[in-house]
Amino acid sequence: MDSLRPRMRGAQTLEIMPGSTFGARQETALRDVREAVSLWRLCWTLSALDIKIRYRGSVLGPFWLTLSTGLTVAAMGGIYSTLFHIEMRDYLPFLAISQVLWGYQSALVTDACNGYVASEGMIRSVRMPFTLYAARIVLRNLMVLAHNLVVIVAVDLVMWQFPDPVVALAALPAMLVWVIDSLAISVLLGVLCARFRDIPPIVASVMQMAFLVTPVIWRPSLIGDLQWMLPFNPFFTLLEIVRAPLLGEIPSLAVYASAGLSSVVLCAMTWVLFVRVRGRIAFWV
Repeated sequence: MDSLRPRMRGAQTLEIMPGSTFGARQETALRDVREAVSLWRLCWTLSALDIKIRYRGSVLGPFWLTLSTGLTVAAMGGIYSTLFHIEMRDYLPFLAISQVLWGYQSALVTDACNGYVASEGMIRSVRMPFTLYAARIVLRNLMVLAHNLVVIVAVDLVMWQFPDPVVALAALPAMLVWVIDSLAISVLLGVLCARFRDIPPIVASVMQMAFLVTPVIWRPSLIGDLQWMLPFNPFFTLLEIVRAPLLGEIPSLAVYASAGLSSVVLCAMTWVLFVRVRGRIAFWV
């Protein structure tokens, strides 16, 4: 079977034989990344096209998600502020930021699971770097996130409560970490789900459980002395490094350390996997 593979000349071919060294595979993977960077205009165009196609014929387009998020925040804010005995002025900005940021993470993970499988036709017909498909997913979800930021601004205006602009700037480097992690998780889940089709429902279940155990709709202070456990939750730390500055707070060193460690481990795992199996992705989709 291996002897037939070099003759299968589709859009994506095996550029190196299975027996190649890790260094040779790594050079091929690096070339894939460089090619994806050089095609950033194409990535932008494809991401914008995905948004247009998804909301074709819609009056509000992606702002339907913004409206839905805003209504959810308004409804949950009134209920949970009463249940948790928190003033609406303090709880609503927290809930709005949490819902918007978690919505991005959840949608990204869902798209990442189907990243390569959904692009089967393009992979087999057009020669493009595999990392471009991951970048397309990330950019598409960042566009939706940008639309949903309207909810956060609206809540701040209604509550007339704004974070310290100097503190809020700390969210910018955190967003850079998010982008890097988003690319890593898109490649990682895209590859794994292309090979093992049972993984997407498992990931969906994990995300549902993570939502319940992560302070998204409830404040960390509600668990009292057990707050020391939160830095061990990577979903919390990655959420907190962006959320806290937007609320006018600086995350603790433990949160930054945990988020940094999680990012390094995720990127390392993704890179090793991508280097090893890049040449097989076209045969798995």
